Amino acid sequence: MIDGLMGGLIKIRGDQCWRDLTCLDFHYETQPVPSPLAYFLHRTPWWVHRFEALSNHFLELLVPFFLFLGRRMCILHGVLQILFQVVLILSGNLSFLNWLTIVPSLSCFDDASLGFLFPSGPAGLKDRALKLQDEEAQGAQSQPRHVGCAVRRVVNLSLGILLAWLSVPVVLNLLSAKQVMNTTFGSLRIVNSYGAFGSITKERTEVILQGTTSPNASAPDAVWEDYEFKCKPGDPWRRPCLITPYHYRLDWLMWFAAFQVREHCPTSPSLPGTTWVPRALGPPPAEWIRAEHWRYKFSLPGGKHAAEGKWWVRRRLGPYFPAVRLEDLEGYFREQDWPL
Repeated sequence: MIDGLMGGLIKIRGDQCWRDLTCLDFHYETQPVPSPLAYFLHRTPWWVHRFEALSNHFLELLVPFFLFLGRRMCILHGVLQILFQVVLILSGNLSFLNWLTIVPSLSCFDDASLGFLFPSGPAGLKDRALKLQDEEAQGAQSQPRHVGCAVRRVVNLSLGILLAWLSVPVVLNLLSAKQVMNTTFGSLRIVNSYGAFGSITKERTEVILQGTTSPNASAPDAVWEDYEFKCKPGDPWRRPCLITPYHYRLDWLMWFAAFQVREHCPTSPSLPGTTWVPRALGPPPAEWIRAEHWRYKFSLPGGKHAAEGKWWVRRRLGPYFPAVRLEDLEGYFREQDWPL
């Protein structure tokens, strides 16, 4: 419950587009690793995006309180949250995050609500489970309580008190107008704050690594070839991938690198990794490496570029870092004070 509430509050307190209900005009195209479905969702009518943003606020800010409104509302909470996570799974590659969020939602369903999943009848699984429950209940009534039962209750109560105490700064952060997301409280790192997409990137840019075998990188006839990552946008003709719950960490980090341009943010880390990055990506073999900065947009379904088979339309913005010999790449990173 509290994670969803944190995510909702960080949005409503964050980017203005969440309050204007316009964030979904951009999100599908600019999220870290778009899925194939995101390509089509991005082009849905404006009123669909407004409904989606409003639904997000409803699901994250109001639905969590359904847990306290009785059995039926609790079950409704579970249904809505699971459907919400399924939509997020299909529309974006957010690793295993949404899959994990489904797990606690399963506890909203009691045995009666899940009974339709099991066969009934004298020899059915449901009937046998009910008999076992009756036998255990009768046995518990006839047997005296053991010391172990009391110890377990004390341990459970102690853990509950400990978690409640550790959660105090989390709740205070939740109520604060200066809410911080994705922060751990306490040295034990048991409790933390959560929040995603408090601000939405309005344009998608990509860092494209290129290599050439030419001995002279500045020669007019030097042929530069792109290094393709596993999933992130690169080749405009390549269909967006669906990898969730798997997570390509380097692809994800390159999304951050794309809008941490050194000219605009000189103290921020830029490109993740060092000389191992081009080698890890495989061919093309290169004498020289460079990175180019590109603006990416989804092609229009049914339009000219889509007819050519392009999923993306891109425009070069300029160099991200200049041509450097592969063996000198680590030294260049050190000169720029970039992380190794």
